[in-house]
Amino acid sequence: MRSDNRTAGQLRAIKITRHFTEYAEGSVLIECGKTKVICTATIEENVPRWLKGSGQGWVTAEYSLLPRSTKTRVSREAARGKQTGRTVEIQRLIGRALRAVVDLKALGERSITVDCDVIQADGGTRTASITGAFVALVDAIDFTFGGFGKFPITDFCAAISVGIGPEGPITDLCYEEDSAAVVDMNVVRTGAGNLIEVQGTGEHGTFSRDELNQLLDLAESATDELMVVQRNVLGSVADKIGKVYPDAPTQTAEGEQ
Repeated sequence: MRSDNRTAGQLRAIKITRHFTEYAEGSVLIECGKTKVICTATIEENVPRWLKGSGQGWVTAEYSLLPRSTKTRVSREAARGKQTGRTVEIQRLIGRALRAVVDLKALGERSITVDCDVIQADGGTRTASITGAFVALVDAIDFTFGGFGKFPITDFCAAISVGIGPEGPITDLCYEEDSAAVVDMNVVRTGAGNLIEVQGTGEHGTFSRDELNQLLDLAESATDELMVVQRNVLGSVADKIGKVYPDAPTQTAEGEQ
């Protein structure tokens, strides 16, 4: 039996609150059990130097643990003057995951930075960040979308942790389970069912191909469930994902169509 009495494939309670902050173009608070992450998406009308003139936009991410997001205080990385390897790895993962479902040409020459700030950590912070960041990203893009041409978000995207505990494969590991897991894996998927990323490690032992398949089956079911939550939270905005609308009418010199 799991510590919180969940079944092997059961997610923790999931809640996504949109428009959580006042100023960001897109913002959410995502709660996965005791893990809580604020995700904000900021749009800037410029691109990195290496993309100027390309007609293509960019999506990137930053990630941080707030000092008392954990049981003991974590020093601010800004105060230390250097990000940890873990932070760099996680924010690159978030950026890769989001870019996989964005048509950067349709985005145009603008940049979106998604900030994921963990205010309470109980396992699965990177996967919660991706799942919440997607909703914030959709809202940010919808904020600037003029209603013509291709909506830049091409598909849904969600992530989940799975692993092998003392009693076998389990979904959505809390910190206690993650610390004791024989195998720990993070899976990122699209709404079409394609894999964006699979990160699996035998922390305290090896695992078989059959066990890998079991973990992927659990991740598939869980991410499908998470994408239903995303769709329900986004409401009518979700209907724009993957859609192509008529182009804007051209204007003559006199302003006539």
